[in-house]
Amino acid sequence: MVASARTEPRGSMAMELTIGDPTLMARLERGMDASEERLRALAAEARDPYVAEVAGHLFGRGGKRLRPLLALVGAEFGERCPERRPERRPAAADPSAAGASATGTAATDPSATDAPAAVDAAALAELVHVASLFHDDVMDQGLTRRGVPSVNARWGNTTAVLAGNWLLSKAAQLAAELGPETIRLQSKVTNRLIMGQIRELVGPSDDDDPLSHYFTVVAGKTAALIAMALQLGAVRTGAPDRIVQALAEYGEHLGIAFQISDDILDVTSTSEVSGKEQGKDLAIGVASLPVLLALADERPEAGELRTLLTAATAATEGTGLPKAVALLHRCGALAEARTVLHARLLRARTALNGLPDGPATQVLHALCDFVARRDH
Repeated sequence: MVASARTEPRGSMAMELTIGDPTLMARLERGMDASEERLRALAAEARDPYVAEVAGHLFGRGGKRLRPLLALVGAEFGERCPERRPERRPAAADPSAAGASATGTAATDPSATDAPAAVDAAALAELVHVASLFHDDVMDQGLTRRGVPSVNARWGNTTAVLAGNWLLSKAAQLAAELGPETIRLQSKVTNRLIMGQIRELVGPSDDDDPLSHYFTVVAGKTAALIAMALQLGAVRTGAPDRIVQALAEYGEHLGIAFQISDDILDVTSTSEVSGKEQGKDLAIGVASLPVLLALADERPEAGELRTLLTAATAATEGTGLPKAVALLHRCGALAEARTVLHARLLRARTALNGLPDGPATQVLHALCDFVARRDH
């Protein structure tokens, strides 16, 4: 692992991976820096200082920055693939600007992953992700995010929703500048994201299996964004369709595994580590995987947990939350959730068999290792 020339925000994913290619790691770190500058510039385009401040609240605020990293890694498969597709770029009004604009034309130097094509893919992925965080925190009544007050806690729910909408509009604008293929990807994933949020809000119907409903929600809210980031980087740099497809499959499984690890961390990690309140999902009644597995269990501890969770506000008052966490441990739900997590990671690794061997593929394996040890 190579240290960045600047002070990396604490917890950045790039700084927690170890692979045997310092050149690639340095290139990815440069790309992360450039994508953050791109995001700040996009927020500043609001022109209104208030909108710019709210919209850019989480940019550069730490966090794992997984999606920008994945977009940059996806770009590696286009820039260095001998069978890369012919470059697809939107028409430029000024021919002299083609290949040089910071708004998304392809890189003139294929050896630099921090070139505009990859950087814009990373910025677009993070725009959609941060918009979803603004909306999630309103729905979940979250008070902190990435170690700072959430937008809704600082400016109110209405502002948070509108700021999230503004970020989605900027994402659509950027996608339009990058061409039809990028527009299709961004619009499809935004639709999946919104449908996932609606399904989570409404909950399963009487005929739905709660676990199936959970995985449908996670696929829309989390996995779709992670798969999109990889695809954006690969598509923007001309990766062959078979590689784009393999990256999408990997991203879907990694995204589900990442959400399961988040569910586990919600009840096992302190707020200092996770950047949000411990037990937040459990306290507000979100049906996380450990909770769903516990509720389906027949052991006495599971029955006690069911009684506790169905009592009004019991999980948020007095000793209710610590007791619920203890019961989740005792009934084996967390251990079972970890088993599901590792099964998903195995499916993600299997998808990597469709990719060429090399440093970029090693990064994707390293991300699986990271998720596997994330709550230990």
